[in-house]
Amino acid sequence: MERLFIEETLKTPEINFNPGAGIFSIKGKSIPDDAESFYSEVLEWFDDYLVSPNGETEVSIDLEYFNISSSKRLLFLLYKLNDLNASNNSVRVKWMYNEDDEDMFEVGQDLLLW
Repeated sequence: MERLFIEETLKTPEINFNPGAGIFSIKGKSIPDDAESFYSEVLEWFDDYLVSPNGETEVSIDLEYFNISSSKRLLFLLYKLNDLNASNNSVRVKWMYNEDDEDMFEVGQDLLLW
């Protein structure tokens, strides 16, 4: 399976998914005009990964800001990770945030309650 790399823009995050290493990262801002369109490629790619995943999967989410439509797509990804974890695969999610950003900390706590 090929690596998925999408370069960061002013409105979209960098997506760097390395299936060989089982390491995935989402970094930057996520305020695309059409979040469904942007994240459809990411979610479809991840569905393909789920067919034959690594025994260990690590996901790092380091967003300085995201809009509500992006949060819905991130939640879809987290549901997929939850399913992967439930099928006896090791899944670790790192929610990165600036220590002064209590809002982003709380959002991470809400999203990662699985």
